Amino acid sequence: MKTDDKKPMNARIVFVGVVFSIVYLVIALTAVNTQILKGEWLRKKAVVGHKKFVTGSGKRGTIYDANHKELAVTIDSTSIAVRPKLIKDPKAEAVRVAKVLGLSRKNVEKKFTSQKNFLWLKRHATFSQVEKIKGLNIENGILFLPEHKRFFPSKELAGQVIGFTDIDEKGLEGIEYLYDKVLSREKRSPTVFLSEKVDTDGRRNDESKGLSVVLTIDKSIQYIAESAICEAAEEFEAKRAFAVVMSPKTGAVFAIAQYPFFDPNNYKRFDSSIWRNRAVSDQFEPGSTLKIFLAAAALKSQKYDENSIFFCENGVYNIGRNRIHDTHSYGWLTLLKIIKYSSNIGSTKVIEEIGKKNYETTLRNFGFGGKTGIDYPGESIGRFASSDKWKTIDASAISFGQGISVSAIQLASALSAIANKGMLYKPYIVKDIIDENNKVVKKIEPEFIRRVISEKTSIKLKKIMHAVTTDGGTGVNAAVNGYMVCGKTGTAQKIDQYGKYAKNRFIASFVGFAPEKNPEITVVVIVDEPKKQHYGGIVAAPVFKKIVFETLNYLNIPPDTKIKRFTVDAGKRHSG
Repeated sequence: MKTDDKKPMNARIVFVGVVFSIVYLVIALTAVNTQILKGEWLRKKAVVGHKKFVTGSGKRGTIYDANHKELAVTIDSTSIAVRPKLIKDPKAEAVRVAKVLGLSRKNVEKKFTSQKNFLWLKRHATFSQVEKIKGLNIENGILFLPEHKRFFPSKELAGQVIGFTDIDEKGLEGIEYLYDKVLSREKRSPTVFLSEKVDTDGRRNDESKGLSVVLTIDKSIQYIAESAICEAAEEFEAKRAFAVVMSPKTGAVFAIAQYPFFDPNNYKRFDSSIWRNRAVSDQFEPGSTLKIFLAAAALKSQKYDENSIFFCENGVYNIGRNRIHDTHSYGWLTLLKIIKYSSNIGSTKVIEEIGKKNYETTLRNFGFGGKTGIDYPGESIGRFASSDKWKTIDASAISFGQGISVSAIQLASALSAIANKGMLYKPYIVKDIIDENNKVVKKIEPEFIRRVISEKTSIKLKKIMHAVTTDGGTGVNAAVNGYMVCGKTGTAQKIDQYGKYAKNRFIASFVGFAPEKNPEITVVVIVDEPKKQHYGGIVAAPVFKKIVFETLNYLNIPPDTKIKRFTVDAGKRHSG
């Protein structure tokens, strides 16, 4: 070959060599960029296509009663999911799976033929269901995923207080709702790899655990209260009933019972109207139980004492076109006997004497017309108009507890102030927040609000309230053997859909505390729309009696062996 012929050949070789060199360089640079510079990003991108994020949380904290008995716990559970693209015979497998899980065949088949990578079949399946599905030997297409499930070991006990969570353990009602962030603490997103076989044997141990909550609620006292209101509600065929038991010295709530009950483990099986805690959220007209605070206003004025006498018009009293009646005909009655016999006319005469502004001020000082501040969601403020808007008949009605609305927790709080030497404390349900080692992270101390009456006035009110439970008093059925108790009956008509008082719908109540000299418990009992009887002294007083007797025995409060009856002097006369 001539030299001149070799030159074009060499040029082509050089050109090809340069091209290949450039190609190799590009490949090398791409490899470096892919494996080194973008390696981590691509790895994550690849993983995303092979895994499923399941929203969830770490193990939820426990809810304990005052004695650290479990009221709400989190247990291990297994949920069943499907990878549709890996199911070889969707139609046939859907029949088998639907039968085991008790699901619709069509729905299961629809999930098995879906184009999605992941779908739930059964959240929180039973052990039997899990084992049977495993026995079907559906390779790769079925996942058994470890989860947590909220469980309430005492079932209905304190159901409305504790509340419940949804399937993902998010608090929906009660303490579970209010303390949701505390109980769940740190949110998690458990990862399920679609390329791996996941089973219940592979539970992760690195998850966080929420803080736990210790309540002031005592399971034993809660059971006593629930049993008592259940008996009364069933005996008198009441629409509902509830009771509050609390410490007058601290504001700690020992029990909030509500009938009908519901099981938070299966809350969807119950009507949603039963879920809420009516002792906190509902308002009602208190009826004659409010006369206690009328007596407080009279005594506080220092113009009257328990022996001051008012003329009760022999059973009928006209106020303009309106007429006030008593159940019995009374002439002159002392302030003590007005409360003991629950005279509406006597109460009207008292408010005429002390003035409506003084009465309003007393009621507001006791906490009516405002929230108590209890650590519980949905508290009602009640309905309480300013006294400058009261007409004469309005003042009369409010003197005996009609035309004003309160909640059971407001009543319990206000009564506790009388029991506690005139000192008002904020009611509360949670006393401690603790970690998984039972170390107290936050302690809730009793919170003093204000003094509402003097200790001297408190003593006089106790004497008046004790008289209610003695012979001739409307609350004689609340008297407890071995203990001097203080209380007041209430019977209030309910307002109908037209804004008028219904003739056959009542709220029967009894409120009080015990023992008289050193009260340890305040008890409020409300029975809504009893049918066979409607008087508080007949329907609610025996419930109070049972709760007080059994609770004082449980608390080891010794009975008073020196109980003596007292008499009332004639006293001074006030026409009113």
